[in-house]
Amino acid sequence: MPGHPHLFQYPFEPGSRLLGNGHRMSYVDEGRGNPVVLLHGNPSWSYLYRNLISLLSRSHRCIAPDHLGCGLSDKPQDYPYRLADHIDNLEDFLEQMAVGGCVLVMHDWGGAIGMGWAARHVEKIAGLVVMNTAAFRSRLLPRRIAVCRLPVLGAFLVRGLNLFARGATVMAVRKKMAPGVRSGFLFPYDSWASRIALHRFVQDIPLNEGHPSWPTLLRVEEGLGTLAGKPMLICWGGRDFCFTEAFYHEWRQRYPDAEGHYFAQAGHYLLEDELNEVGGRINRFLKTIGWTA
Repeated sequence: MPGHPHLFQYPFEPGSRLLGNGHRMSYVDEGRGNPVVLLHGNPSWSYLYRNLISLLSRSHRCIAPDHLGCGLSDKPQDYPYRLADHIDNLEDFLEQMAVGGCVLVMHDWGGAIGMGWAARHVEKIAGLVVMNTAAFRSRLLPRRIAVCRLPVLGAFLVRGLNLFARGATVMAVRKKMAPGVRSGFLFPYDSWASRIALHRFVQDIPLNEGHPSWPTLLRVEEGLGTLAGKPMLICWGGRDFCFTEAFYHEWRQRYPDAEGHYFAQAGHYLLEDELNEVGGRINRFLKTIGWTA
């Protein structure tokens, strides 16, 4: 891929797929075996999963796409970037990748996007791994995120000053990021234009019935019950100002048979703070459900 950065701890050569909407989606495809699809959120990209991919790809095929507008994917300036669009893009992408059965690993926005796709393809879901995310409605929004939704000011903060992505490298972890890691998270978001999806994701958080993505999230939520019989692992960082402990308990209530692990001292970027522990839990989960060849 032209211009691919050789980033710290990111030893992958991403591929890309032309979606039906005319834009290219970048992705990492590493390893052989049963597929594990890893879905990031905002303001991260597939870089979030770099170490987990290195671990799991020893025994599995790991596929980690960058949502449109994120990471190394195209960043069109005239695209709606709604939840429904991201779910449809994932549908298109996984069909092109000929993914049959898979385990989904989801973080942040990856939860709503992934569960939206999963409810359409229950028969393809071998298991679900949930980390600091939501796939159901909530009217709660931290002030530090709410301010990024304000007209004019929000765009200035997110796209002009890059405060949303830069802030996440500090506020989303409890262990200080190494400079190379911080640079890796921020690499794709180096200009006003390249930060468009970071702002659109924030704007697309549906807090009331009048929001364009409220009906989509409602459909995702209504589809959660269809996945109740699927094996699920929930790993949660307890020091998350956005996806608080209440979200963890909501997942546990909806899926009482899920295996749950609460890491009280870890932040939103759980894999940065507790990589070995969480990675080990995921690896064992895959073996337990018979997804490791």
